[in-house]
Amino acid sequence: MADIKLFSLKGQVKELNSNQVPLEKELQQLLEQNMSTFFGVTFLKSEYRITNGRMDSIGIDENNCPVIFEYKRSVNENVINQGLFYLDWLLDHKADFKLLVMDTLGSEQADKIDWSMPCVICVANDFTKFDEHAVNQMQRNIKLVKYKKFGNDLISLEYLNAPQVQPIEFDDGFVKQTKKSNSKDKDFDQYFNEAGIKNQNLFYSVRDYILSLGDDVSENRLKLYVAFKKVRNIICAEVYRNNVCLHLRLNPDTVDLAQGFIEDVRNKGHWGTGDLRINLKSVEDFEKAKPLLDRAYNEN
Repeated sequence: MADIKLFSLKGQVKELNSNQVPLEKELQQLLEQNMSTFFGVTFLKSEYRITNGRMDSIGIDENNCPVIFEYKRSVNENVINQGLFYLDWLLDHKADFKLLVMDTLGSEQADKIDWSMPCVICVANDFTKFDEHAVNQMQRNIKLVKYKKFGNDLISLEYLNAPQVQPIEFDDGFVKQTKKSNSKDKDFDQYFNEAGIKNQNLFYSVRDYILSLGDDVSENRLKLYVAFKKVRNIICAEVYRNNVCLHLRLNPDTVDLAQGFIEDVRNKGHWGTGDLRINLKSVEDFEKAKPLLDRAYNEN
């Protein structure tokens, strides 16, 4: 794995040496107190006790999916298997997590929980090549994050993988394509199946282009939309009969708007995240939108 070099440009250029030390409680507290800034996750609880263990940290991301954090404090500690165990436990005890969200964020937020893409984030000052290989083989939403401290004022977080995994399907949650939803809202698969070949292919073209922007982009297939994300969502996509709808994490004030094509939706309710909406109805629209997709990637 490539090593990160950090240099100070004040006065004479000099390299800042990183501190490769065991992950201390102070660092865990730093990550928990700034979880939204570092990871785009709302912090819920530290040292979350369960029947057979204790999760280091637990939160919920901007897509309303549960996120488990495990911190590797020693070389021999296997946080990947540990995180996988906690993830399976959480999926078998969804009511416990909903109660935690309800107590912390309220019942309205608890009702929005999406179980289709729960995540485990493993944080350590180093991982082996075998760790990364194991995660890729598991085909689960597990992210490896390597940290380095530079003095007392600087910390770097490096994402070592961008998992591409299929959503978890539940009869009582994320509905399989062969079943009809009991919810008043159709799910992504139902809208997609009704969209027709033209818009389905248009979505695939958009999807391939977004994923080609960088190795750090991952696709999260959620119940109601598809989120393309780096640390946070950069673009969310929905597919309908009349268009492919994209929401971008861009400030609409920096974009030339066009009614019916590029719109400011800061004050409009919608699925997914992002204040700028683009409605694609043709390949020509997609070509016009590419510079904005590039911006969403480069500016986030």
